[in-house]
Amino acid sequence: MKIYLYTDGASIGNPGAAGIAYLLKDEQGNIIRQGREPIGTATNNQAEYRALLRGLELARQAGADVVEWFSDSELLVRQWTGAYQVKSPQLHSLMQQARALASGITVVPHAVPRNSLPEMRQVDSWARRVAKGHLKPHRTAPRTHP
Repeated sequence: MKIYLYTDGASIGNPGAAGIAYLLKDEQGNIIRQGREPIGTATNNQAEYRALLRGLELARQAGADVVEWFSDSELLVRQWTGAYQVKSPQLHSLMQQARALASGITVVPHAVPRNSLPEMRQVDSWARRVAKGHLKPHRTAPRTHP
């Protein structure tokens, strides 16, 4: 099953109060999971990685074998593809966790400009607003299959 994953992380202060948001759609464009969560104090890059981790975790639970992943973090996408090295020990650890979650899944990353897609506008807004405390955390329950 192919999943479309949209992720964003935000940090107010960098480091500062941080939030993540994610949106997962199936091939028909139906939302199968979505959420936003505060993650405490983090840098923007750490928040971006944490959003990816949550998205990969949910994609795996949904039975994805292919994930088309969209992020406005060019750094994160280029680190994922190997174009950039991961020099920060904290980010290296998060990358290792993401690679482990993606084991057995084909991840096709896309670096897209901020707010260039409706889904990216949504996750950007959620991540920023939940980081600021202006939006309550929310996670959809996993869909059950009959």
